Amino acid sequence: MSPADVVPPDAAPPAEVPGPLLASGTSADVYALDDERVLRRYRAGRDATPEVELLRHVRAHDFPAPDVLDASGSDIVMRRLHGPTLLQALGAGEISIADAAHTLAALHHRLHLVPAPPSWAVPADHDWPQLDGGPVVVHLDLHPGNVILTESGPGVVDWANARAGTAELDVALTAVLVAEVAVDAGGDYSQAARALLAAFLHASDVSPLAALDDAAALRSVAPVLLPGERELVPEAAALVRALLELTARL
Repeated sequence: MSPADVVPPDAAPPAEVPGPLLASGTSADVYALDDERVLRRYRAGRDATPEVELLRHVRAHDFPAPDVLDASGSDIVMRRLHGPTLLQALGAGEISIADAAHTLAALHHRLHLVPAPPSWAVPADHDWPQLDGGPVVVHLDLHPGNVILTESGPGVVDWANARAGTAELDVALTAVLVAEVAVDAGGDYSQAARALLAAFLHASDVSPLAALDDAAALRSVAPVLLPGERELVPEAAALVRALLELTARL
């Protein structure tokens, strides 16, 4: 899925390490401060203010995301969510593919009930191209590795790509992300990913077909892609399209 789910062995922590490194992505590291708090720190000094504002906005609408406890500059201190990721639970056989698909679809549905904040703007140093916006909050990286299964229910982490957008684009990007694993012939989880993709598209109350080309274009320029992953995007989008067309004929 996304490299934010694992800690690269050669990840270079900042000079002042605040605690154990929990995860490291393309632009940020997450540290455990204690049992209740984590620190998300952008390595290149990106201003975290827009992300903080959006997180507080979705929490005000009761969406299950981490509470922001403090923020300054490129640092965000958040409430720590305890539990396995949805990806880990799938790998361990602790949740069925059908239930995982319904979890992803339900989180999308719930998030897209949150209206876009009227005065929020994407930060100028954002990694992705500017989009046209939209009426609701979208995560744009809502895959099984970014869902934490807590005792009180699933929670969503890693809001670096979140912004205002359309539900169709958000669902389409999740579908393409899962489809990349499905079309990776050398991957260990390609068959399970194909089943998850089909179940997710069936469970979603939004068809991503109209936004599929835009999702593939965005995914193709994502800075998080590893060598070889970019080449999977067209095939992944084609698989999503084929499954949607097959479902439409049934």
